[in-house]
Amino acid sequence: MVKREVEIRNSTGIHARLAAIIVRTSARFAAECRIQRDDCEVDGKSIIGVMTLAAEQGAKLTLIFDGRDEEEAAIAMEALFAAGFEETAQYS
Repeated sequence: MVKREVEIRNSTGIHARLAAIIVRTSARFAAECRIQRDDCEVDGKSIIGVMTLAAEQGAKLTLIFDGRDEEEAAIAMEALFAAGFEETAQYS
């Protein structure tokens, strides 16, 4: 199991398009992907689940991966958050 702590950097938080990017990225891997915010934990491969996090700018999330390609999945997902989903420059 691999865990990564990330922060929402883009000013609009996780909206529908970003939730879709998260789901598409996590679906590329066999590893289970869970996303935790406070006491809420959702399936990172479910757009409805990701949207229910209602994660705004500055929100801290824990990404949890479990499976044969967990490390690769963690690296890919962490990179999305670190780059602000490429929206940081647009909305900063």
